[in-house]
Order: sequence, then C-alpha cells, then structure tokens
Amino acid sequence: MTNRWLYNNLAEEEIIAQSKLAEQLSINPILARLLVQRGINTYEQARKFFRPSLDDLHDPFLMADMNAAVERLTVALHNNEKILIYGDYDVDGTTSVAMVYLFLTNYSTQIGFYLPDRYNEGYGVSHQGVEYAVKNGYTLVITLDCGIKAGERIAYAKNLGVDFIVCDHHTPDEELPSAVAILDPKRTDCQYPYKHLSGCGVGFKLLHAFSLKNNIEFTELIPLLDLVALSIASDIVPITGENRILAFWGLKQINNNPSPGVKGIIDVCGLTDREITISDIVFKIGPRINATGRIKLASEAVQLLVSKKSSFVKGKSEILNEYNNDRKELDKNITDEAIALVKSDKQLMQKKSIVLYNPDWHKGVIGIVASRLTEEFYRPSVVMTKSNGLASGSARSIPGFDLYKAVDSCRDLLENFGGHTYAAGLSLKIENLPLFIERFEKYVSQNITEDLLSPQIEVDAEIEFKDITPKFFRILKQFAPFGPDNMKPVFVSHKVFDYGTSRLVGKEQEHLKLELMDSGSENVMNGIAFRMYEYNEPLKALDPLDICYTLEENTFNGNTSIQLMIKDIKLSGK
Repeated sequence: MTNRWLYNNLAEEEIIAQSKLAEQLSINPILARLLVQRGINTYEQARKFFRPSLDDLHDPFLMADMNAAVERLTVALHNNEKILIYGDYDVDGTTSVAMVYLFLTNYSTQIGFYLPDRYNEGYGVSHQGVEYAVKNGYTLVITLDCGIKAGERIAYAKNLGVDFIVCDHHTPDEELPSAVAILDPKRTDCQYPYKHLSGCGVGFKLLHAFSLKNNIEFTELIPLLDLVALSIASDIVPITGENRILAFWGLKQINNNPSPGVKGIIDVCGLTDREITISDIVFKIGPRINATGRIKLASEAVQLLVSKKSSFVKGKSEILNEYNNDRKELDKNITDEAIALVKSDKQLMQKKSIVLYNPDWHKGVIGIVASRLTEEFYRPSVVMTKSNGLASGSARSIPGFDLYKAVDSCRDLLENFGGHTYAAGLSLKIENLPLFIERFEKYVSQNITEDLLSPQIEVDAEIEFKDITPKFFRILKQFAPFGPDNMKPVFVSHKVFDYGTSRLVGKEQEHLKLELMDSGSENVMNGIAFRMYEYNEPLKALDPLDICYTLEENTFNGNTSIQLMIKDIKLSGK
C-alpha cells in the first residue's frame, strides 16, 4: 500500500508567528515551525510547553459534580464506611484502581477493589460486581474508567443502599446514571477546561480535590504519577495540556522513583537502567499489564501495582510476562486467520469496513486483532467472538474517521457499547449480526472519504542534513513526551544519495542500514529502514531518493549518534 505524504503547511499568520518565535527563542526556524503546528504561538506558551509545571494543572473543582464527590468520599471515610474501588480490566482501569486504592488506604482500612472478569462479566459495572458490593457490606463504590453508561446497574445498587461515584472519560449518553457524583469531562454540562483526560487522570483529579479540601499536601500525590503516566500512554489519549504535564512528571517518577510494582514490570521488560519513554510504555510495559485481564484476571495486575513486597513483586511480574507471551501467541494465530479470511472473501475486500465474527476466537485478544486488521487493510474494523451468549467484540478505526459515531448509528441493534473516536467495544445478539454488518458498512460508506482509505504520513517539515545539528536535536528532544497530537516530528529530505556504504542487514536481508548524503551539504547521516530492501538497487545505482523519517538517538559500543528512522522512501520526482 502506497503512503501519501501530507505536508503540514502553515497559514500566513502562522508563518509570522514562526518567525517571531524563532527570534524570541533563538532557535532554528524549523523548530519554531514545529511549535506553531502544535498551537504554540507565543513565548509564554513555548515556555509552558518546554517546562511543564504541576502548578499549571487546572482546579479540580471546575469539574462538574466534584464538590459532591469529595463530600461523599469525606463522609464515607469519616464514618469508616467500606469503600470499593471498581475499575475496567485494561491498563487505564488497573492503574486507576491501584492509584485510588494506594491513596485511600492511607486514611482507612476499609478499602477494597474489584475488577470484572472479561469473560464472565464483560466491560463496565456488572450485576456480579454490584452483588459483590452488597454482599460484602460496601456502601460506596468509586468506578474508574467505566460507569458512565451503567445507569441500570447503578440504579439497582442505589435501591440496595450502595452509592456510586463515577470517574469516567468515555462519551456519556443523554441520560446520566443516578450516581451521587459523575466526574466526566465529556459531559455536555461540564465546564472543565481539558476534555481529554484518561480514566486514571479523572481519578487523579478526584484525589487532588479531596486533598485540597482536607489540607493534604500535593506532594502526597506525586508518587502516584507513575501510574497516571502509564494510563495516558496506554490509553492513547492526546498528550497535550494537562495530559502533557501529568505524563511529563509521571515519566520523571517512573525513571527516578517508580513504585515497586512498576519497577517489577520494568525489570521483566528488559528496560532496567534505561530511560523509560512513552513508546516503552505503549509497546512493552502496557501490554504486560493488559495481558493479565486478557489471559486471566485483571485483579492480578492491581495486586502487583499496590504491593510493596519485593519477593511478591518479582514473582508476579514474571507471571505477567508469561501471560504476555501467551497473549502474543494467541494474537498472532487469530490475526493470521482473520487476515486470511478477509483476503479470501472478494466481496469483503471491496467493502469500506471489515466485520468478522468467530465464536471460537479468544475474547482477550480480539481488540488487538481489530487493530491489526485496521493496519493491514486500512479501514474501520470490528472483530467479535461469542461471550455469554452474545456476539461481543472490539472496533478500531483509521485516522480521521469517527468510529464511535458509526457504532452509535447501530445502537438499536446493540445490547451494550462504549468507547472513543478511534476505539469502541460492543455486544449484540448473534441474530442481529447480519443487519449490524449491513448497517455499519452503509454508515462507513456514506461517511468516509477515499482519501481516508489510503495510508498517510503527516510531514512536519522539509529539511536538509545541514539542519540536523547537536543543538537542533537537543531542543527537539524537549518536545517529548510524544504521543497523539504531539507526535514525534516527521521530516522529509529530498534528493539524497547513498554515500557508498549502505547495505542490506537482517536475517533475511530485509532491512537497509543507510549512510546517506544530500546535495545541500557534505553531512553524512546514518539511518535504518526496516523492511525496505527493495530500495537497495536504486541506492546502488545512485538514484536520488526522497526520504521521510524521524530523528532518533542511537547508542552503539558506548558511542551515541543521531540516526534517521526511515518511515518511507520514494524515488525523487515520484
């Protein structure tokens, strides 16, 4: 599939802002351009961007229902009520539960936690969860990363004398649950300035508000920021505004003083004594936490994250690592099967969406399989299996297409659903599947453009090799932490040539180890192009190439250098 390169051009007023910023900050105009592309147009905005401060977090009481939530929690603690922390079974949910549990156990011995079984209970507040709370004498339940659509279950619990505080970040329905308080910045009546917090982020705002109300120093919350950073990275929320501040300081906590549980996972990932980045969380740490809820019970991940016993942490971390190995094998087998199914179905290959159902597929990995199908065929994908008598599954989207609206258009066919623009979960009666497939495809066909159906690479700037100086790279690193809406900058250089020493590497000679020069300077840049072996011949023929890449730091034999991480290559002029 050929990538389209989309150049992120500046408007006239943005070019003026770029020039002014470059002068005020004494930086390369290319770096000023990157700032303006991120909505940073003034010196003060740039200062806050490069120096994220916890002092710039918003007042938590700006969130709708925060006063009611803090008051109910304070009363519960004062009266020594039993409080149940209830969360989803993914990274956002498990880190949220661990964070609130660790904080509240400083003030009460009556705190418990509960995470639903993915297979027997499904997503969100379950009937079994409510029964557990009632049976064990809990009078207050705090939900994290779920609950916004649990109106029926929360009403049932209320009739049995159990109150709920909902902390969620998913899109609510018009009618909200009858909880004591509903903290969700996506509520239409919520004036909170930042709308993109993770579920754990919403939970953190509750703890912040509680601390302010009860004269608890903010320093008590700082050790919990490692968990917040894990949630932000793993839930793929924008790393802008408050999320950028929380992720920045959370990474500091992870790298300087992680909790024992987080340190245990770092060690089994092979990341010991390395600086942990958002990418490390997304691709290594997060999957191991997630695997627990996919393969066994998510409560095991929480047990690890709240433990302070080194022997327990070591053993449990190794178990999570084993779960992740099992998950990878399941993921690969089902993905291969799903891809083969799509490729063998000519009608399906012509559609704008993919919906697959197999009652024997493992529920724990179908979300990952949906992501793999989206990457492979570049269209919205839904993968479902049989669970508790229903077709239950996950949906994933492509950049620019609102998947939540597509699923919502079929709500009359669904038993349950929820999610975001790019990811959703849903369940429906098996007999409704044919109609769902038809309706979902119709909505996607009518609302997706042809441009969106071909993969694209957003290019931030065109540069020459002479621009890539140590100072340039040093400032570029300060744009981190990278993630959605603040991705690692992508550059294009035109008409570059092989210096004469580029070569094929890898077990099957499938990768290119590059040494390139451009016509604008005598600088030679090292690079790596994974699975781009087909460009070896043009390189050796000294054909001019256009390259699309990010800049990375590469350390080899104790020497550190700047390396081009190639995303795409095109013959110049084509």
